This record gives sequence, C-alpha cells and structure tokens, in this order.
Amino acid sequence: MSFREYLGAKSVLLCLTGIGGLYLAMVFYFCGLSGSLVGILLGSGLLLAAAGFVVGWQRADRRLRRLRSRLDALPEKYLIGETMDLPADPLEREYFQMMKEISRSAIGAVEQARGEKQDYCDYVDRWVHEIKTPLTACALILANGGEPAKLRRELRRADNLTETILTYAKLGTAEKDTQISRTDLRTACDPAVREEMELLIGAGISISIEGDSAVYTDGKLLVFILKQLLINCAKYCPGCQVRITLEGDSLTFEDNGVGIPAHELARVTERGFTGAAGRSHGQSTGMGLYIVSQLCKRLNISLAIESEEHCFTRFTLRLPAGKAENPAGEISQNC
Repeated sequence: MSFREYLGAKSVLLCLTGIGGLYLAMVFYFCGLSGSLVGILLGSGLLLAAAGFVVGWQRADRRLRRLRSRLDALPEKYLIGETMDLPADPLEREYFQMMKEISRSAIGAVEQARGEKQDYCDYVDRWVHEIKTPLTACALILANGGEPAKLRRELRRADNLTETILTYAKLGTAEKDTQISRTDLRTACDPAVREEMELLIGAGISISIEGDSAVYTDGKLLVFILKQLLINCAKYCPGCQVRITLEGDSLTFEDNGVGIPAHELARVTERGFTGAAGRSHGQSTGMGLYIVSQLCKRLNISLAIESEEHCFTRFTLRLPAGKAENPAGEISQNC
C-alpha cells in the first residue's frame, strides 16, 4: 500500500487534523500570542501529525506485507482467516471475528465438497468393477452361442447399474427433477416388477401384490425405489417369495430370504456399506439402499426396515397421502 493510498484511506482524519490545527492557531492568535509563535506551534503540530501518519502508514504497510506473505505461503488460500493476528483496535476486532466466521464457513464447505467428491470417486471406482461382471458374462454368452434369456438377464443387470449411478449423480439436484402428483401404488409396482422380470425369473423369485391405494409422490422415483428392493432380492435371496402389500399410505415389501444380521441392520442405508452378504457376492457398491434412503428423504417417505436373520426382511414405506408441495430440504442425511 502506497503512502498516497494510506492518506486517501485516512482522508477524513487528515481533514479534521488540518481544521483542528487552524482552529487552534486562530485561538492562540486571538489570545495575544505573536504570529511567529503561533506559526511555530502550528508547524510543530503539523510535523507531529505528519509523523503520526507516516508511522501509521509504516505499521499498516508492514502488517499488510506480513499478511500477503502468509497468504502466498498457504496452499489453501481460504485458511488465511485462521492465521491472522488478533487486532488491537476494537472495531478491527469486530471485523476480525466476522472474517473468522466466514473463513470457518468456507473451510466447512470445502471439506464437505471434498468429502462428497471423494465419495463419488470411490463409488464410480466400485461401479466400474461391478459392471464388468455382466459385461464379461455377455461376452461369454455370445461366445457360447448366445442364449437369449441369459443375455437379456445380464443386459438388465448392466442397465440397472447404469440407472443407479445416474440416479446417484442426480441426488444433489433431485428437487429440480421431482414431480409430485397423485400416484396409484399399484401402477408403480407393476412396471418395477415388469422391468426386473428377467432377473426375478432367473433367481426363481415369486411375487405377490395385494391391495392398492393412492398417494402423492413422484411415481418415477418410487418405481426406482421398488426396483432396487427387487434387485437386492434377486442378488441376495434367490428362490425367495416376495409379498408387496399396499394399504392406505403404506407400502410393505417383505421377503422370506436370508434376512439381515441384527448388528448390520442399522447400517444397511449407510453410503457404501455392503455387509457380509455383499462381500460374499463379490463386487458390490453398497449404494442401493443408501440411494433408496436418500430418495425417501427427498420424497418425505418414512422408511422402516425390520429383519430377522434366516427368516425375513421387511421394508415399510409410509408415503404422503394428501396433496403437498414438492418436498425440499437437504438429502445428505439418512431417513
């Protein structure tokens, strides 16, 4: 900062100093002091004021240079607020505290963004490894004559994985794509079962759907949620029976498969959690139920999971029964 810039910043104080000096000179003169003595006093005062401005400028310049040096040395510039010295001036201390709050807010936002980016990269890495399985299977099927049913099954697995990662990529902006309307639960169940029919037949899973009711939700996202539950059944519970019950504002999805161990039940909706079943089935992203839980949060759906190992697993979804505006809010928390 140049001395001219410093004086510009202190222009009000500079004007008041000059006016004060002239006023005192006039008072001294009218009090009977000689003109030469008044001139000496005025000159001395102006020299002291100029010296004060020079010293103030030097201190401010040294302070700014230290701050600039710290900023240049920092790899992450937003951390500068954490390295600044506490000012002595009360007004500057108020500005300093504001800067601290802004800096810490920026640090929190950066760390959150880094964490989300890392989570996304980890998921993509696991997804790439998992999608190799159906693609490799397709190549082997074609090399051995291309049995249509098996080929369709593997293509469906690849399509499901693609749809899952696309839905995950949109989680941060899901509210923009959410369309709430009156939806018959039966009309959401039927396409979900129909689209996953190849996988369900291959896994020997039988399905029964009972009842029907109308709710207000996003039908497309509800179909995706149901498909994820069906995919998990086909993957982890071959040969089981699935019963979907629709009543009032609730949808119950229950299977009589292997169940979930009690110590894993509270973690099945965590990001990337695979559990013993997921690890035993080779490559697994552990993202299906996490995405389901996030979509439930977005759609104001209450999600409850009950299970008993080697007996059953039950998902109960309670949906908004009355007309409501598009749900809003953060989706980084589990249901």
